[in-house]
Amino acid sequence: MMMVRSGIFGVLALFLVIATAVPVIAAEQVSILEQSMSETLDLWREGRYEQLFERLAHRGRTSREVFVKKMRDTSIRPACCWQKMEKFRILNEKRTEATVYAKLGLEGTATPADSSTREFKLTHEEGIWKMQLADVFSIAGVTGKKTGHSSKKSKSLSSPYHN
Repeated sequence: MMMVRSGIFGVLALFLVIATAVPVIAAEQVSILEQSMSETLDLWREGRYEQLFERLAHRGRTSREVFVKKMRDTSIRPACCWQKMEKFRILNEKRTEATVYAKLGLEGTATPADSSTREFKLTHEEGIWKMQLADVFSIAGVTGKKTGHSSKKSKSLSSPYHN
């Protein structure tokens, strides 16, 4: 009888250890994503655009030089401290991609207390979670497009049926 009790106690103790470890692992994963995004926003706030460029995914054909110039031309940047990022939540996470939701406090905008609350895509590359360049440009009020005139013709003018 004593052996049965100690066996049951051992199984119960093992179950409790496993049950309490699982939420810790999930919480660690949240903090890794949140920490990575926070570090990226810090680089932006500090004006360290060369390092920021390296922390961004899906850069397309945007060169480091073009990125740095566009970021220097905008006054918008993440707020400091607790206002920088609030309401952080993981919506979806896979091995190399995650979708998160957060409210980012912003400075340098037309209104004194501005923010951007939305979803962000993060990509796991080179051992770190990276924000997307398009998200940073969007929040900063920067377009990814080159300035100048478009070479596309209007469909109505290029149609052979147009009079």
